[in-house]
Amino acid sequence: MSKEITIVRKVLEANDRLAEELKNKFRVKKILCLNLMSSPGAGKTTLLERTLTDLKDEFKMAVIEGDLQTDNDAQRVAATGAQAVQINTEGGCHLDSGMVLDALKSIDTEGLDILFVENVGNLVCPAEFDVGEDYKVTLLSVAEGDDKPEKYPFMFHISSVMLLNKTDLLPYVDFDMKKATGHAKKLNADIEIFPISARTGENMEDWYKWLREKRAAKL
Repeated sequence: MSKEITIVRKVLEANDRLAEELKNKFRVKKILCLNLMSSPGAGKTTLLERTLTDLKDEFKMAVIEGDLQTDNDAQRVAATGAQAVQINTEGGCHLDSGMVLDALKSIDTEGLDILFVENVGNLVCPAEFDVGEDYKVTLLSVAEGDDKPEKYPFMFHISSVMLLNKTDLLPYVDFDMKKATGHAKKLNADIEIFPISARTGENMEDWYKWLREKRAAKL
């Protein structure tokens, strides 16, 4: 076994140990934790803004924001009234369990229902690192191209949900919904797919129904 492979294996094993610690914390406190992943600009923060606003009377929610630099997204999330903690990776392409565990110290988890972890915009690295989540949720913007699942298979293979975002742009882009969903289902027959527009609110109730069901399952 090469030195490089050994190091990668040790890094992933160390991350998985911390992920289990996080899972135990969330299990005890009955917190639903979701790992939101996508390429840059797919609409994760817009999705969170609308979700946090629309469901604020139903759930106590918090967000851990991952980004290379700035706290712009954390400020947008905090404006909804939800707790928000920013992690700047300073060039790192993903969040890991250690970062999330440290950020969790700044969040009041008493009575918390849902924790969203908004990962760094990247369709490769975040898929490799468990951050203690119950489910991985991947956003795909219709402006990106319907072949994204085929190009980045592991991300869609390990995700429980694919949110096809920005459907309000469908009349203006060359995007085949059937092709995109077909690629995703071929990789993961169990993946749940919700076409939505976080900007206009179109079909967001499908996403909210899924959230309610998964939150209830934690009780």
